[in-house]
Amino acid sequence: MTVTQKIEALRKAMAENAIDAFIVYSADPHLSEYLPEEWQERTWLTGFTGSAGFVVITQEKAALWTDGRYFVQAEDELKGTGITLMKMGEPMVPTYENWLLEELSTESTVAVDAKTSAHSIYKQLEEKLATKDIRLTSLPLLQKIWTNRATTDEVHPVFIQSIEWAGVSAKDKISDIRKKMTENHADTHIISALDDVAWTLNLRGKDVAYNPVFLGYILLTENENILFIDPKKVDSITENYLKENSVIIRNYDDFYATISSLSEKRILLSPNSNQEIFNCVKENNTLIPMATPGNLMKAQKNEQELEGFRIAMQKDGVAMVKFLHWLDTNVGKTAITEYSIGEKLREFRAEQPNFVGESFGSIVGYRDNGAVIHYSAKPEGSNAIEKDGSLLIDSGGQYLEGTTDITRTVVLGEVTDDFRKNWTLVLKGMIQLSMAKFPKGTKGLHLDAIARLPLWKDQKDYNHGTGHGVGSFLNVHEGPQNIRKDINLQDLLPGMVCSNEPGYYVEKEYGIRLENLIAVEEISDKFMHFETLTICPFDTRALDKSLLNQEERVWLNNYHRWCKDKLENDIPEEIKDWFNDYVQPI
Repeated sequence: MTVTQKIEALRKAMAENAIDAFIVYSADPHLSEYLPEEWQERTWLTGFTGSAGFVVITQEKAALWTDGRYFVQAEDELKGTGITLMKMGEPMVPTYENWLLEELSTESTVAVDAKTSAHSIYKQLEEKLATKDIRLTSLPLLQKIWTNRATTDEVHPVFIQSIEWAGVSAKDKISDIRKKMTENHADTHIISALDDVAWTLNLRGKDVAYNPVFLGYILLTENENILFIDPKKVDSITENYLKENSVIIRNYDDFYATISSLSEKRILLSPNSNQEIFNCVKENNTLIPMATPGNLMKAQKNEQELEGFRIAMQKDGVAMVKFLHWLDTNVGKTAITEYSIGEKLREFRAEQPNFVGESFGSIVGYRDNGAVIHYSAKPEGSNAIEKDGSLLIDSGGQYLEGTTDITRTVVLGEVTDDFRKNWTLVLKGMIQLSMAKFPKGTKGLHLDAIARLPLWKDQKDYNHGTGHGVGSFLNVHEGPQNIRKDINLQDLLPGMVCSNEPGYYVEKEYGIRLENLIAVEEISDKFMHFETLTICPFDTRALDKSLLNQEERVWLNNYHRWCKDKLENDIPEEIKDWFNDYVQPI
């Protein structure tokens, strides 16, 4: 079926069920970022493959909303589908709620699949639509028309994360969560986000691409700790481990029936849980909607987790230096494509002990593809890399000790003075944020402007956040903290790990992004700063030295000296001369 045929089939199902508009979110029942193939409903329906975005279908129109990371990609992938691209945050672009109010008449009906809609979003939409007497209901219509969903008989066993890198036992984590439940007068708690489930129990899995998590829910009652999971994923070692931690195993498919039987409970439930969970428990219970207590605990890494990050960064730095040397010595001599570079990066990382896999699909954009913020090179038809222009490489690894995420934009040959200027402005922003000292109580949005200021002074900006939280051998994108323009009231707290990744993009010409991971660290009873975790030099051949001030020059030279000290004993002898040249002081 083509996209047009799929939309026609959906509209027919809508008409049969008296639905005037249907919303397809990019989500699964756990509201994950990376989705199991059978839950990639928006991608199946529209052909748009970005990780963020949703589509609204009426009988007459179709519109897809996504953010600035995907504007270029979405325009390309939506060609010929009849779907209008709505560029979120751009002037004159309506929110999807306001668009629905404009398009629909009074007493219309809008439907979503409650399992793929966060309660907070569902409630907000319901209230907005009610201003025009438009009804919101749950109806999983795509279940009726997407009949050949991918299914697999493959079972990925879960495995135990070593206490050496977890730092805190599952028993102690559950105890800490129960204390928060008591403080908030809750006797029951449901945990549905996959990384929260994995973190709480110090378990990891392979059910979702790039994220070492598994499909599961946790139900904490007054007397029981219940894990809903496919029992085939639990071997005897893990089963005994769970028994030792007083965790009962129930079948994953029994979750909704079990919570539907809860009565006269005070249930702590995150507003970011799916609406179907709320529908199951809202009768005969008192709901306490608040953030999952373990989510903030997970974000504040303990010292063992931070040490795991440092070890993972050391390994990743070695892999990256080997890769950069390989690229530098082979470009123009060997057939290389954007796709093959991603494969080569994985090869170098796989040489490192305890490498588990990539932390996300590598973003490798040559020349103009670098301007596609989340570009994904395909095996067939990706650009050949020549000894000219620039290359943006955003990649990362999952190691048993920790998770990495790094971006470097390198020059392969001739680049313009304009490119050098913008590359240096991006570097200046990254350095300034790296050096920031800030009082306790500071939020990410307070620091976002520091990274943007060098670009702003030149009347330039970038259309994505400056930083996201990063998990400890978990999801590469983790909350609740971030560093971006959007209002997020979460304080930056000691132990939180974030990315620092300003960028600049010139459509149809080039893209620039530079990224290190940083950890929040106390420096006094009132102030904090960032510890830089990532260990990999920058390509100073792209640098316009005249634009750096003395403080920035000192930071860059000290960073490269640190990279040299940390990595030189672990890289092959035959590349050390190249490496020493690469980290020469400016």
